[in-house]
Amino acid sequence: TSSFGQIRSGALETSNVDLTSELVNLITAQRNFQANARTIETNNQITQTIIQIR
Repeated sequence: TSSFGQIRSGALETSNVDLTSELVNLITAQRNFQANARTIETNNQITQTIIQIR
């Protein structure tokens, strides 16, 4: 082989992803999504209230 390394049959490649960090990012994104959904829902309720007042 050249300077690229070796090929091993049955070997596992290790992941370069930090699972803990990615789970924290996922939970943060989910909470942000929920907060945005509540904001949109509140906006819709306010809009409906304004329409009914007129």
